[in-house]
Amino acid sequence: MRVAKSKGLDGLVDWFISNSDSAVIALSGGVDSAVVALAARKALGDRALAITADYKTLSQEELDSARSVAKEIGIAHRIIQYDELENPEFVKNDGLRCYHCRTELGRHLAEEARKAGITLMVDGTNLDDLSDYRPGIRALRENGVRSPMVELGIDKSEVRAIARNSGLSIYDKPSNACLASRIPTGTEVTYEKLQRIESSEIIVKTIFGVRLARVRDHGEVARVEVGRDELAKMFDADRLALLDKKLKELGFKFVSIDAAGYGGSKLAIVGDQDE
Repeated sequence: MRVAKSKGLDGLVDWFISNSDSAVIALSGGVDSAVVALAARKALGDRALAITADYKTLSQEELDSARSVAKEIGIAHRIIQYDELENPEFVKNDGLRCYHCRTELGRHLAEEARKAGITLMVDGTNLDDLSDYRPGIRALRENGVRSPMVELGIDKSEVRAIARNSGLSIYDKPSNACLASRIPTGTEVTYEKLQRIESSEIIVKTIFGVRLARVRDHGEVARVEVGRDELAKMFDADRLALLDKKLKELGFKFVSIDAAGYGGSKLAIVGDQDE
């Protein structure tokens, strides 16, 4: 709910000063949580603690991004580890997968906050996120996690503007989501599928030089999505042949390119909660 008018980064800094003398920030490696972490660091100094959860469905690229941006901001950073695939409610991958994921994240954040003697927990949800089906947001709320950018009415475009004006290196980083979001709803999440998806997306980025890639795992079929602004890079027969070879080596029988590009297909996976 929008309860205040945004004042950009200064407004976020003031929000933290007004709400607590310390905070735990869920840092995913994306631009949204990076902006929140930056504001917390400016407002609270060493009493701001960024937490990144390595829960086995986050790619190594995102973990590396979280480490890098935390160092760039100068915020205290802790990576916690647990295994989402030990939760059968998550593994069955129904329409509430993100709810189960974020419920577990909220509980771990609360435990880290308790150990640090901190009561305020926040995430990087922005105002635009509320327009989508996001059961994960509800789960975080239920576990006491607040979203300062929602409370200040900051949307995605302003997030990127704040990041750019603040000199954050990831100001234009494409949105991302956990690897499980590439598996169709109702199909079980397994380690093997997650590893195949991560490897496939690295291959797509390497061969075509695209910044954003999703490889949807439809069993025998790999459905490759890239950003609509990068679709033209895919029109190369030799590179497509190499992609076909590499992905079939990973166990796919068929490789398809989504002609609509990322975000353009009506077959998007339910619960693909990109930051």
